[in-house]
This record gives sequence, structure tokens and C-alpha cells, in this order.
Amino acid sequence: MDRTTQLTARRTGTADPVRTATSPPFSGHGEIGPSRVAVYDPVRPAGSLHLRAAEVLHGNWTGTSTVPSRGLYPHQWSWDSAFIAIGLRHLSPLRAQIELETLLDAQWGDGRIPHIVFNPSVPLDAYFPSPDFWRSSTAGRAAGAPRTVQTSGIVQPPVHALAAWLVHVSDPGLSRARSFLSRIYPRLAAWHRYLLHRRDLGGGGIASVVHPWEQGMDNAPSWDAPLSRVTPAPARSFRRADLDHGAAEDRPTDLDYGRYVRLATDYRDGGYADGTDGTAGFAVEDPAFNALLIASEHALARIARELGATGTARHARAERLTAALVERLWDPAEGMFFCRDVRTDELIPERGVSGLVPLLLPTLPRDTAATLVRTLYGPHFGLGGSTRLVPSYDLTGHAFDPHRYWRGPAWFNTNWLVERGLRLHGEHARAEKLRGALLETADTSGFAEYVDPYTGEACGALGFSWTAALTLDLLHEAPEAVHSTTEEFGKGAKGGDRR
Repeated sequence: MDRTTQLTARRTGTADPVRTATSPPFSGHGEIGPSRVAVYDPVRPAGSLHLRAAEVLHGNWTGTSTVPSRGLYPHQWSWDSAFIAIGLRHLSPLRAQIELETLLDAQWGDGRIPHIVFNPSVPLDAYFPSPDFWRSSTAGRAAGAPRTVQTSGIVQPPVHALAAWLVHVSDPGLSRARSFLSRIYPRLAAWHRYLLHRRDLGGGGIASVVHPWEQGMDNAPSWDAPLSRVTPAPARSFRRADLDHGAAEDRPTDLDYGRYVRLATDYRDGGYADGTDGTAGFAVEDPAFNALLIASEHALARIARELGATGTARHARAERLTAALVERLWDPAEGMFFCRDVRTDELIPERGVSGLVPLLLPTLPRDTAATLVRTLYGPHFGLGGSTRLVPSYDLTGHAFDPHRYWRGPAWFNTNWLVERGLRLHGEHARAEKLRGALLETADTSGFAEYVDPYTGEACGALGFSWTAALTLDLLHEAPEAVHSTTEEFGKGAKGGDRR
């Protein structure tokens, strides 16, 4: 239902049912039980937040993976599954492992992890672009696309190694018994090789995205300038299934969508080859995408150590990537990381939440981290003042819209990343305040896909999986918890001199 209907339902106490499956709350590595329909009730006591988050994840489970939402997103999405696994580890480490394994089973021969793994039981018209658009098994044959499963041909942010490490430490005994890390480490290493070698399109040592969907923040204003060079596909050549589930005023425009389709079509018709005419229209170095790659490289080092190697080379690579990220994308005068348009070799002066995500990095220079915190709490993002959650775009920006997808609303995954970054760099009180705001918003919004950053008003889908999953992770985080760089990222002492 649309946003107006959602709000009316909440005011009158007749919220849209969130289809969930529940069993007695499970722990360890048990399986889920029989399903039933539950209704989200915002007046339930706070103590039931854990149970209701678990219900969302149970209801969106397909048997081998978790859909982001039953209506709008009926397949498996790459970075969604990584965030979902991080939350699932608190319910069932086994299911969290299976979530990541299912995704990695669809990995291409060249190392890429596709951004969608399609469920063959879902009708083709339920989502666009559908498998018959991507034609992965034929158009992607030269790149090693799997023959037995249909996928998209683009990627999403590389959160996977970080997720895998966190899943492992939640139940090391189960992980070792199933050889979880030893089985997935080669696949994660191949994924990172693909990004670091095939996607260094700018020659500066960091990865580029070749489609806005790859970065995950689909219609962020940072894409407007490079997208303006792309001739949109004719409107009659596709039908937007997303508008069947969301209000048009909250979604990307038809013009933007036409450009997305054109980029994807050209990439497909070029055999999903990188650095060729198929990616000539769009190539951007993004700070969040690369920050997550670096965080996952640190996690791969921890995985390597668990498997008996030293991990030293991976830590060193992560530190080199951090230096390259600062060199390529940091603007000290603006106090932000910006995207770089590879085709013009210029920074794109749009302030988005992506430019704050590098706060997640343990070896970020001290002065850079301090400046990012000031920007976060300043007028452009207003955290702790006009906003309780970090908006996806500059509050003072020309394109700001509190409800339109990634052009202003607050999202749980980016706020979760910022919360971790604040703790990592010693801002414990601020991190705890953000954690509390996230939990309260999850509770009152029905685990919404995204929310108005000022009011917390729910937008998009309700019962959204990564919102529920990251709620569980925050509930299991003790207020005084510190995300240790030694445990999760490796080298680098929090608060040390990282110049």
C-alpha cells in the first residue's frame, strides 16, 4: 500500500499485516518452525522488538535465502543478504551461513557476485529487470556466468567478507564443523580480485561501479551528472514493476529509470565485459563501495588467520586501499568524501551518506575521521539536531527530498555502518544515541525499508529484512560495546595515530 494508506493504518491501529513465519524464538543453529500471519502492532512493549524482528526474517525466508520484502523484492539481493546474515547470526548461525552460501553458489567464473539471484518460481512479470532481460547464462557466458541459475550481470557493495567473519565468530564451533570459512574463503578472495583488478577503471587503485544499482543507492544525486550523458531507453521498451508496490513520488523518476535500463542493456550486449564500450557511458568511484571493500579486506585477513595463514598481506592491502581512497575521493575543504566521475576525472560535489561511510575504516587518518564526525553533526546531515537518523543526502542540497528513495530518506544499513564507525573512533556516547534512535524507529515504523529523516515516517516496504536484521544486531550490542579492530578488522589501535 502507498505511504498515505500506511500512515492512516498506523493512526487507526489497522496496520498492513506483515507476513511472517514464527516458531518459539530459536537460538543456536536450529531450524525455523511452522508459519503464521502476524500483525505489526506499534503499541506492543519494547521487549517484543526482538520477537517481531525475528518474525519478519522468518516470514521472508524462502528455504535457502531471505528476500528483502515479499512484494517489491521477491528474489535474493547481494548486499541485502550480507546485512541479513549479520542479523540472522543472533537467531541461527546455521541459517546465516546458508544465506551467504546460497548467494556465493551463484558467483560467476570471473569472480563477480551478481546483485540479484533469481528465484525460478517467481513469475517473470513480478520484478523488472527480470531474468529474460539479463540473459546471464548466455550473455554472460564469456565471463563465466553459471548455467544452472539465473542472475543479473551487475554487482553490489562487497559487504560479504565482513558478514562472513561476523557470522563465524557468532558460533565458531559450528563454523569449523561445517568448514564454513575454508569453503567460502576462495570465493570471497576471487570476488575481491575481480573488484581490485577488473574494476580499477580509473587507474587510481580503487574500484569503480558501472551502474547506479551497483552502488546500492540507486537514484542518489551523485549519479545525476554522469547519468546525464546516457540516452534513456524508450519508455515503451520496459514496464516498471516497482510502481505496483510503491508510491511514484517515492521512487526514481521514469527518466532515471530509462537511463538505468539503457546502461544495463549496453553492459549486457557487451557480454558484461568491464572497461569496454559496454561500460563507457558510466563509471564512478564511490566512497561507500570502496570503504566496504576495505572493511571486508580486513575481515578476509582475519579469516585467513583463522585458516592458518598470517593475513599480513591483506591487512597491508587494506591500508594501501585506505590511502588510495583518501587520495582519490577525500575533499578536506568540504570535510567529505565525494564520488569521482572516471570519465571526467573530477569529483562530483554532491554530499551523500556514502561520503560518511569511510568512518567505518580503522586506519582512517585521525584528522579525517574527526572532520567526518563534525560533518555528520553539522548542518548538511543534522544528526542529533534536526534529524535523529542520518539522511541519505545533504539536507541543504538542491535535490533533497525526505521521501524519494536515496535523495533524502534515512536507511537502516547506512545508519548501522555509521554507528559502527562512531564506536570504532571512540564516539561512544554519540554511537549509543544513534543506536537508540535506530531501535525506536524500527519499532514505530514497522521495520520500514526507509524513513523520513525528520519524522521517522515509514516509506517503501514494511517488514523489510535488513531493517529487521540490523535491529537484531543492535539489540545484541551492549551499550558499552566497542567493535574491536583486533577482532573484526585486524591491525590498527582505535584512537591511535593513523597519519
